[in-house]
Amino acid sequence: MREAACDDGPVSATVSPDPLQLVLGDEELLVERAVRAAVAAARAADVQADHSRVRATDLTPAELVELLSPSLFADGRVVVLEAAQDGGKEIADAVLAYCRQPAEGIVLVVQHSGGGRSKVAKELPAALRKAGATVVDCAKITKPADRDGFIRDEVRRAGGKIEAAALAALVEAVGTDLRELAAAASQLVADTGGTVDKAAVHRYYQGRAEVTGFAVADRAVLGDEAGAIEALRWAMQLGVPHVLVADALADGVRTVAKVASAGRGDPFRMAGELGMPPWKVKKAQGQARGWTPDGLAEALRVVAVLNADVKGAAANADYALERAVLHILAAQRHR
Repeated sequence: MREAACDDGPVSATVSPDPLQLVLGDEELLVERAVRAAVAAARAADVQADHSRVRATDLTPAELVELLSPSLFADGRVVVLEAAQDGGKEIADAVLAYCRQPAEGIVLVVQHSGGGRSKVAKELPAALRKAGATVVDCAKITKPADRDGFIRDEVRRAGGKIEAAALAALVEAVGTDLRELAAAASQLVADTGGTVDKAAVHRYYQGRAEVTGFAVADRAVLGDEAGAIEALRWAMQLGVPHVLVADALADGVRTVAKVASAGRGDPFRMAGELGMPPWKVKKAQGQARGWTPDGLAEALRVVAVLNADVKGAAANADYALERAVLHILAAQRHR
């Protein structure tokens, strides 16, 4: 058994593909790349190689045996067995039986998450390793150091290099989704000419790092229409949950209403009375200056309706959020 890197770059036609490969893990982007690389290697060695992709739950052991049987004309074949962890004992046994007597000209790629429904399915990766399978590790990337390594590799694949300070900035701006990070890395290399620094990340992703539900709420209660709508659309594009944005809007409006009703005063003294930290009182005092009692009453009604809308009452949660933000902005201008 040998470990292989997950790389879907060009494959040399002079390299024979490994006949037995295990794509192990459940990081979708890495799994897709590993399978694509395996198929490309097989096709590079034999352009006529037949390609089959089947889920372990969609075929019987007999059908798997047939797929892995050599053709009468000795044509090449690459078989990708997807979601092997979901297959039953019979499928796992059929895979192991094939590994004991593999057919020439056939490449078997087994994709396995690492778990399994049955004991045999769970033990399949270890058995494939023992049988000499080439293993491509596609485990979820959760550690910051591993994620930084992934970004560096993506930038390198695109022909560039990235400074250390830019790594944290990129994760902060884009998030932790590997597809987003891979796309961003490639785009940054293309846009910067190869060297990605912190300034470049901020330049191309300005505003994205700060986008949360509270950023939308802060701009809305201040009456900043352009800023609020821009922040909301970034939040929706980045996948900030609708409920979190709605909760932040409700918190922002209620805080302003609470502080406005308490009148002016020392934030440190009022903090104890209002049950919130002094900094929040001081911030809300500044936000409350543009509001009237009628406007706050209308905004409170809007966020109450929005709460139900984002929890299923509205047909389109994106539209409900944008409509609510516009109504809050209109209420803030109410005189």
